[in-house]
Amino acid sequence: MSEKRQYHNPVQRGFFPDPSVIRVGDDFYMVNSSFQYFPAIPISHSRDMVHWHIIGHAISDPEWLDLSDIRDSHGIWAPDISYVDGKFYVFAPLRLNGDGVRGSNVLRRQLVTVADDPRGPWSKPVCLEVDSIDPSHFVDDDGSRYLVTARAATVTPLSPDSLRVAGETRVAWPGTGERAPEGPHIFKKDGWYYAMAAEGGTGYGHGISVARSRELFGEYENSPYNPVMRQMDPEAPIQRAGHGKLVQDRNGQWWCYYLCGRPNGGRYTTVGRETALDPVQWTPDGWFTVNHGRGPSLTQDAPDLPECVFPRDLFDDFDSEKLNLEWEFVRNPDYGSLSLTERPGWLRIWTRDGQLWERRAKNTLVRREQELSYRAETKLEFNPDRDGEQAGLCCYYSTVTYIRFSLCCEGGRKLQLVINRNAGEELIAEVPDIPAGPVWLAVDVKGQTRAFLYSLDGQTWREAGKLESCVFLCDEGVPGDRKRHTGTMVGVYANNGGCGSRKPADFDYFKYED
Repeated sequence: MSEKRQYHNPVQRGFFPDPSVIRVGDDFYMVNSSFQYFPAIPISHSRDMVHWHIIGHAISDPEWLDLSDIRDSHGIWAPDISYVDGKFYVFAPLRLNGDGVRGSNVLRRQLVTVADDPRGPWSKPVCLEVDSIDPSHFVDDDGSRYLVTARAATVTPLSPDSLRVAGETRVAWPGTGERAPEGPHIFKKDGWYYAMAAEGGTGYGHGISVARSRELFGEYENSPYNPVMRQMDPEAPIQRAGHGKLVQDRNGQWWCYYLCGRPNGGRYTTVGRETALDPVQWTPDGWFTVNHGRGPSLTQDAPDLPECVFPRDLFDDFDSEKLNLEWEFVRNPDYGSLSLTERPGWLRIWTRDGQLWERRAKNTLVRREQELSYRAETKLEFNPDRDGEQAGLCCYYSTVTYIRFSLCCEGGRKLQLVINRNAGEELIAEVPDIPAGPVWLAVDVKGQTRAFLYSLDGQTWREAGKLESCVFLCDEGVPGDRKRHTGTMVGVYANNGGCGSRKPADFDYFKYED
């Protein structure tokens, strides 16, 4: 008898929070929160439930989603994917600033988009005026459709096409009484309505609770096994476990995908909230547990499905006329200031107004950090001759927390290592007298340590500066910055520092290796 394959959690590594997963035939599809990043709502595909790759985004037309002035960690919160009558649906909350700038003090709206194929094209999002978060789509046995939102399981009837509100909102299950009941899902099995909710807040102490009822709006009984998922060991390598959804494989086995985080040098989840997977066990009296109530597993027996592995590292030589699907812009892009065809084989970004600490910055192009240790590298050709012009590598969390390693002109052509840890930009190191021609830039990350390297020939590398502690690049690292729900990204950028110039910065490739 062959030995069972095993996998390691998380299965979606890096900034992939708030998972929602469905199975359609032999294929599994996942969506995750994207907040202020664009394209919005990554859609990932798997055949074996363990290995995932991005196949598209639910919203990829910037005319359909204006994130240009959205605050950090606002925008698209926890989405849900469903499959009904041959169509795929994605529901997602749009968390607005709530400052009246857009003509309303509404905090949240629900968006819904539909497709025949999860790779797209997706329809222009329809807006449902339901002021809540974490929508999910439930279809009852009689075909009635509902929107389920927080707090706990609050239910709103929908039209037959799921694109309009069709009735009064009512609370079906209020939760167990723990704080912040969110991330709800309702599903039906053996005549029972099961309601799930994440409770305890999305940080340490997060968990999943369950209740059931014979009626959708009936009296719900809380599970005797609550919370069915929670990390009880404060020293374990996986924390913040909650916000989950159940799915069945083709063999009839049930599984739970859920949110988690890996601490990095303390209680700092630098790469952000991720997605983990554990098996579900049904009890004789019709309740279920996740991983036998032991909390998140680090290593687990894999589902009994053929293994299907996708490449995890990213090497983008920019030879295609389209960006790799791993790339995200910070807020809406300016496609008129970016090109993959102007200089074939290179990514060209023209400098423009808007610096990294400003929401109006454009074309900061980043990808997820997947591990606590990795190396990223690029080759840059850029000829700054005005103070303020800059282009290079960045390790980006938000407008108030980032690191940039830039080729610039500040009284001469030089490299600068600059950090922002919620107190404005601070120069850490400088390399003067960089000669004209290409320069290679790299960052080596080992836990909380980040070393920034450069080369003038692509062979000999020198260290420009090293940061021993980068705890500001995570949800927990800046206590005074209230909304921090994303993860650290790494990538490239160019801007003019406010001098008004439009100058090309050309990137020959970008390499990421765990």
